[in-house]
Amino acid sequence: MPVTQFATKEKYRYQNGFGSHFESEAVEGTLPIGHNNPQKPPYGLYAEKLSGTAFTAPRHLNKQTWLYRVLPSCAHPPYAPAEKTAAANGVDGAALDEGASKLHYIPNQLRWDPFDHNEAHDLDFVSGLRLVAGAGDATLKSGLGMYIFTAGKSMDEHSAFYSADGDLLIVAQEGDLDIRTEMGWLLVRQMEIAVIPRGVKYQVRLPNGAARGYALELYEGHFQLPELGPIGSNGLANARDFQAPVASFDDDAGPTASAGGGKYTVTVKFNNTLFATTQAHTPFDVVGWQGNYYPYKYDLGRFSAIGTISFDHPDPSIFTVLSAPTASPGTAVADFVIFPPRWLVGEDTFRPPWYHRNTMAEFMGLICGGYDAKKGGAGGFVPGGASLHNVMSGHGPDADSHEGAREADLKPVKVGTGSCAFMFETCLMVGVTEWGLRTCKKVQEGYSEESWGGVLTHWKRPEDKPVRSHLLE
Repeated sequence: MPVTQFATKEKYRYQNGFGSHFESEAVEGTLPIGHNNPQKPPYGLYAEKLSGTAFTAPRHLNKQTWLYRVLPSCAHPPYAPAEKTAAANGVDGAALDEGASKLHYIPNQLRWDPFDHNEAHDLDFVSGLRLVAGAGDATLKSGLGMYIFTAGKSMDEHSAFYSADGDLLIVAQEGDLDIRTEMGWLLVRQMEIAVIPRGVKYQVRLPNGAARGYALELYEGHFQLPELGPIGSNGLANARDFQAPVASFDDDAGPTASAGGGKYTVTVKFNNTLFATTQAHTPFDVVGWQGNYYPYKYDLGRFSAIGTISFDHPDPSIFTVLSAPTASPGTAVADFVIFPPRWLVGEDTFRPPWYHRNTMAEFMGLICGGYDAKKGGAGGFVPGGASLHNVMSGHGPDADSHEGAREADLKPVKVGTGSCAFMFETCLMVGVTEWGLRTCKKVQEGYSEESWGGVLTHWKRPEDKPVRSHLLE
């Protein structure tokens, strides 16, 4: 069934489509007709333009949204460095600051045990973010960051957060995320993802207790649907299945319309450092909006997987949900790839992923179930954990998985039932933070030795065939 059966029932309305120009009003008549910036917008609102690209970007790449709000976003006192607390040091403080400037670039294969979430009761979504790996420079709008998050409490209802560094792709692994954004609400559950664009303010609540997941921050460009090429016009992630919020607002303009004082805290991540301000009015005061730059979510259960119906199997790129391309054709600064339940039918085919060395770096996580190319259980690849196979570092099925696949009866079989693994893939060489490599204490020592140290030698030199000389006669 191409729709996930969620434990938590959906409670919001959405607009469906990817990259579409949407418009939404919480109060009828909010949006001006025929132009964007009238002298007096309806109902005494302020018009504010949110741009995700340069004004002069080509039309098909231009990202912008007009917001009609009670007060403009600039109505606040100056930002100051956020108070550093033990709970916040994953994003602001030693873990991230050292990670940003002291990434460890190593060729070793790495795998992590599940990251703790039962000890995260004092952490909200922002303070529970931990940079594990990354590459590039947010100030140059180049590269990406790879995170895990563990949270045990909702963000304060009088708070908001945004990142000036990049777009954040959130992969919910356990627990529900009730995300309020300037454009409206998103309910994000296990087997759903959300993308919050650069600059959009949001607040994350936990309606059903602790939550855990993964995130990728894209410092350059924006995600788009991959081209389908000879696949045709349908398949993989279809545009109609992406969901954007409808307008929803609070009416608290504070005691005055001035910029002083207030009870709402707005925090910004700016070059991997947190700054904060307080203001009298709510940041969630957008009564209507129209444009193509907005947050959205997607149900991974709706992904239409494509595969072989003869022999061999295609590259894992065939499972790409979203892609952020570089200027080099066919090369991405970030691909988001999933391995959902699917049928395998290839004849005379080694069906798990083949052994390979890749110019792309691969960070994998497991949302639920088991992954068919790696063992689970203690010390294995399990939900909430992760792995990193960096540029040109060899990897593939562990020894037991290889032997099982080598001897398997090649009848049609459905793999991954009840499971979904994903991959953040990038053309960049990825560095690992000090937190990810040592402080978290989740790295599985001996991962590569346990996985491939027992790979068997099946080579048998044929006695009736001489070895050809490499020398000229």
